[in-house]
Amino acid sequence: MYASAGLVLSGSLLACSAETPAGKVSAVQAAPKLPKGKVSPVAKNLRATLDKLRLQEVLDTAPPGSAQARSLGNPVDKEAQTTTDRARLLAAAPAAKPIVQQPQVDATVLELDRRGRPVSSGTVLMSPAYKNGVAIPVDRNFTAKDVRWRQWDDKGWYANKGQGTIDVVPGREKATVDHMLNYPASVLKLMVNFGVLRLADQGKVKLDETFDYKPDPVSPLCGGATAKTVRQYIDESLTWSSNGASCALVKLLHERGGIDPLNQTFQDFGLQTLQLKGTNPANGGRWSNSITMSSLDTAKLLALVNGAPGKVWTAPNGKPVTSKVLSPASRKLFMSKLGQQGYNDMLSTTNWCGGTYPAPGIPQVTPSRWIGKDGTVTVNASKFGRDVRPCNKKAEVRFSHKTGWVNNTASDAGIVRALPGKGGRTYIVVVFSNLGTQYVDANRPSTPPGIYPFSYTEKFAKLGRAIDTYEKKRRR
Repeated sequence: MYASAGLVLSGSLLACSAETPAGKVSAVQAAPKLPKGKVSPVAKNLRATLDKLRLQEVLDTAPPGSAQARSLGNPVDKEAQTTTDRARLLAAAPAAKPIVQQPQVDATVLELDRRGRPVSSGTVLMSPAYKNGVAIPVDRNFTAKDVRWRQWDDKGWYANKGQGTIDVVPGREKATVDHMLNYPASVLKLMVNFGVLRLADQGKVKLDETFDYKPDPVSPLCGGATAKTVRQYIDESLTWSSNGASCALVKLLHERGGIDPLNQTFQDFGLQTLQLKGTNPANGGRWSNSITMSSLDTAKLLALVNGAPGKVWTAPNGKPVTSKVLSPASRKLFMSKLGQQGYNDMLSTTNWCGGTYPAPGIPQVTPSRWIGKDGTVTVNASKFGRDVRPCNKKAEVRFSHKTGWVNNTASDAGIVRALPGKGGRTYIVVVFSNLGTQYVDANRPSTPPGIYPFSYTEKFAKLGRAIDTYEKKRRR
């Protein structure tokens, strides 16, 4: 989440009993059950890649029992943030401790053919129960039926060892794998903008109408009243992740009767984990754990936004799901804004071009919109301070994506398309994890005053680069 300077604190690290660091073995444990069905080579490669990254080696700036952990609240708006919050975690970084249990990860790679149709996929879940990751089988409609999806629980992350208690999809009690979905952070704005563009296609919203956003009450997440065109709110929501613009769009959805139909549309399409629930109609805020997204369903949503001819998959009711869920004009606008993403610093790290840290990620073109005369990137007053032009010269792909973070969420979801003559791969990649801004690498340097601080462990960049290298080889 990047609407203003500062880190988000969601209260995931309340005080609890100490545990053995994730990198150490405390006792012999029974092997976890594996889900039923075959998995693709994509899934096998993704699982092996995640396992090799050793995500359990990150450090925690607010370990259980620490003053930092005790200071974390549990706000209604998970992405409300202050500069004091950010300063607290930055100051704690030198005293960070090993993470106490295996991180939570939900990752999907969805391969597309030249016409944009999904042809193969790989989904991997990692958790305290599956410390080396588990590849999830999917059916011909790219649905993972042997997973019991649970809502994220901040307190339960430690108290229940990553085990959720609230079911997201009904009827999965007998599933082999039980997984607590990560809070999606600002990737939830994909659902918001999809819903608004659906209303535009139905004639219930005009993109160039001015929407008077008058929140009552004003929330720390959303800010005060604004009056902008719907098109401008969409731009700000997707390209630099404005919370204020996104709250305005959520309020617009409520006012035009769009929330319940949107959630029902996701269910009808078979995207059962996509749920934009619990938001406040009065201000568009109250973003909390009742908002859910799995990496697989998010990837499928992006496949529809990207566009493909004919049936993309079959819905649970037997009807074909097609890219006609959005008009060509709405898909073009959506893709254009994703392609202008300003924050390229998780799976891709081109905003940090040329340094020794973080590691290079997906080799994307950095959008020119954010590049100054000196070649450095500035996004809504966030200065990255490195010349990205050398990386643009070496770029191999365009990455149309949306990032997000809170202290216990890191997320990135987007469409990768090779530049001419650079390998021909087209795929969608989505990663959700609890390793948000609270977690740091042991070798992470500090940033100079006035430069945007590092938001993620560089292990995500290494994951992005490994996935892209694999996909490039598969398309030869």
